[in-house]
Amino acid sequence: MAAAPKAPHDAHEWVSFEDPTEDRTWLVDVTFMLSRWCCIYGAGCQGVLTEPTPEAMEGCCSYGAHFTDETDAARVQVAAGTLSGEQWQFRSKARRKSGVLKRDSKGAIATRLVDGACIFLNRPGHLGGAGCALHRAAIERGVPPLQLKPDVCWQLPLRREDSVAANGHVTSSLGEWRRRHWGEGGAEFSWWCTEAPEAFSGRDPVYVSLEDELTAMIGRDVYGLLASYLRARQGRRVPLLVHPTVRERASGPVAGS
Repeated sequence: MAAAPKAPHDAHEWVSFEDPTEDRTWLVDVTFMLSRWCCIYGAGCQGVLTEPTPEAMEGCCSYGAHFTDETDAARVQVAAGTLSGEQWQFRSKARRKSGVLKRDSKGAIATRLVDGACIFLNRPGHLGGAGCALHRAAIERGVPPLQLKPDVCWQLPLRREDSVAANGHVTSSLGEWRRRHWGEGGAEFSWWCTEAPEAFSGRDPVYVSLEDELTAMIGRDVYGLLASYLRARQGRRVPLLVHPTVRERASGPVAGS
C-alpha cells in the first residue's frame, strides 16, 4: 500500500463557510484556531527588535501602535484621559508632549514613542510592573482590554483581511498575523511569537482563549458558527492540525525551511 502523501511542513487546514446574513464568505485558519497559542509577554517574549531583548519587556510595543482609523484613535485618546499616574508611567509626559498621538507625513496616526517604545508601555521598575497601561487599566476595571487598547494591539496575533470581488461579494480571511504582514520591517524581527514554540503553551485553543477578540472581529453569530465547527473538528484531530511551529519542535528543522 502506498504511503499517504506527506503534507508540507508549514501546511495549515482552512475552512470556508457562508455568512448567514451578508454576501460574504468566511475563510478561517483551523490549524491556528485550534492551536494553544497564548501571549507570553513577560514570560519568554523576546520582543520585536533586531536582537532578543527580553529584559526590556517591550513585547511588540517597540514601534508604537498604528491606528486603523480616526474612530480607533479617538477611543484610545478618551481612554488615556481616564488613566491614573499609578496605572500609566508616562501620564504626565503625555500631557507635556501634546497628547499621545502623532501623524506622519502621509496622515497615518500612531501612538507617540517615549524612550524608544510606545508611550503607553510601562517599563520595568514602574509601580505595578511593566506592561501596557491600557491593558492594566482594563483588567483592574474588569472589562475586556479591547475596550481600551488600539485595534492592532488587542487583535494581535489574529488577522482579518477582506477582499471584494467585481460582483461585490466579500471574502474575509481570518488567521494568524505573521512577520510578513508587517512589511519589510517584519523581516528584521529577530523573534516573532507565532514562530516560537514557547508561545504555544496555553491551556485552551485560540478560539476559546480569544473569544472576546474573535467576537469583536467577526460578530457573535459568525463566532457561534465557527466555534461549533471547531469543537466538532477538535474531536477528530489529525497531524495537520498541529501548528507547524510545534510540529517543527517535535521533528526538528526541515531542510530548506
